[in-house]
Amino acid sequence: MSATVTSKGQVTIPKRVRDLLGIGPGSVIDFERAQDGRIVLVKIEKKGHLNRFARLRGHAGKGLSTAEIMAMTRGEY
Repeated sequence: MSATVTSKGQVTIPKRVRDLLGIGPGSVIDFERAQDGRIVLVKIEKKGHLNRFARLRGHAGKGLSTAEIMAMTRGEY
């Protein structure tokens, strides 16, 4: 299979290759150099790469129940 490079250096990955690697919109790929000098296209698997806010989600502990929060707002706690 071949592809043509545009004036901006862009290449369309042939559908057969995208299907084979499971590449779709939003996929991240890498270009690696093999020992024989060839360049290899590799799909990067997202391994729990979370943004800084998502990494903190759920780390505050159990927290208060709704009844406890309401009691605090009423000054009963």
